[in-house]
Amino acid sequence: MRIRTARILPAAVAVAATVTGSLSWAPTALAQSTDPTPSASTSSTPRNAAEPETGGVAILKKDPGGDVLAGAAFALFDSAGKEAANGKTDAQGKLAFKDLAPGVYRLKEVSSGSNLHDTVDDQDVIVTPGTDTPLTIVDPFKDASVLLKAKDDKSGKLLAGSTVNIGSGDKTLLTLTTGPDGTATGKLPVNSRTGTDFWVKQVKAPAGYDLYKPSKEFKAKPGDPVTVTTTNAKTATSPPPTEKPTDKPTDKPSPGKPGKDEDTPSPSASGSPSADETASSTAAPAPEGSLAHTGADATPWLIGGAGLLLAAGGGALIAARRRADESNDS
Repeated sequence: MRIRTARILPAAVAVAATVTGSLSWAPTALAQSTDPTPSASTSSTPRNAAEPETGGVAILKKDPGGDVLAGAAFALFDSAGKEAANGKTDAQGKLAFKDLAPGVYRLKEVSSGSNLHDTVDDQDVIVTPGTDTPLTIVDPFKDASVLLKAKDDKSGKLLAGSTVNIGSGDKTLLTLTTGPDGTATGKLPVNSRTGTDFWVKQVKAPAGYDLYKPSKEFKAKPGDPVTVTTTNAKTATSPPPTEKPTDKPTDKPSPGKPGKDEDTPSPSASGSPSADETASSTAAPAPEGSLAHTGADATPWLIGGAGLLLAAGGGALIAARRRADESNDS
């Protein structure tokens, strides 16, 4: 019985060992079949690849003269209109926006950070993966404000309808015409910190005034207000022609010319030798005084009167001679 038992035990142990061995290998086989190592390695790859898919914007801020501008404020908005970033340029005029998702953004300059410079218009910026988009922005100088006045050179009265051209060099930049209040306003571009030289020339004078032909020069700095004044003299040809013709006719019938008529009859009266003998019947002195005061030409009348006087004198002499002859004959 014991031997059989001993013989049976090894067989039982062997069976148990075989069962145990099958159980011990089963988990090993399951572990190899369900091990997710390949899938884990593939899932970690997209995470590493997503990190360089962002981009950025690198801004450099300058003015027209090439000087960098610090303190300029910018804001960046995404396609939905939401602010994605903001900041100001540093002492080197630089500003960088990082870690931006690829796409189209809207860049807005909030402030130039300078009293001399103006801001630029909003613009679109494209952000690409793995790079910073470079962007150089040039802020223009602020325009100068010009006020035009047109005045009468004597009274200083403001005049409407004065048209001028304003320019720099050989280029006309602005044309202004004064309104009913005698003024006009405009903007002039300035390209330097120290200012720009301009000229103004009148091309049309106000109604009733002469054109002011010389051109004037002036200088304007960024953002400064400037006043330009043109003066005009009244046209001298229109009023005088109506006054001069009226003055000349009044000069012609002046009392001086009738005086000349008074002088003309005096020699003719003194030159007639028989005027005293027949003056009682003709009364010639009275017409002379009346003609002198009327201003009419008395010369024909005087000549006619002198002729009559001479004829009467001649007749009287002939009659006297006949009487003398008759008396002698008798």
